[in-house]
Amino acid sequence: MKLASIDVGLKRIGVAICLTSNIVTPQNAILRKNRNQAANDVNAFLKEWEIEKLIVGFPSSSEDTQNRIKHFINLLELKIPFEFQEENMSSHEAEEMMKGEIKHKKDGRIDSLAAKIILERFLAKKPSL
Repeated sequence: MKLASIDVGLKRIGVAICLTSNIVTPQNAILRKNRNQAANDVNAFLKEWEIEKLIVGFPSSSEDTQNRIKHFINLLELKIPFEFQEENMSSHEAEEMMKGEIKHKKDGRIDSLAAKIILERFLAKKPSL
């Protein structure tokens, strides 16, 4: 099953995919000008990669952020199933992994690495898809 994960942020949306077995690859982050443009870009990404299920990073700590992410998911034209995955500390973990390698945090690599971590967490808790 072809999976994708997103880490929804206010400025960027981190994206990662898993097309075969359990190999997760971060992709270029989607820069967010406004939510409709971002939703269209996510829709195009899912269609381009023929994704069969979307995993959405979901924080357990902030109700405001949870509501913002739910609203964003409602903007997507999803014709595939989606599932929320706890994302706490994934961005911090991604930053730690990239320490010394990234001078510009705004290019989206950390966001997509966080999406990769989220998808790996999802795959680790599933016996098999």
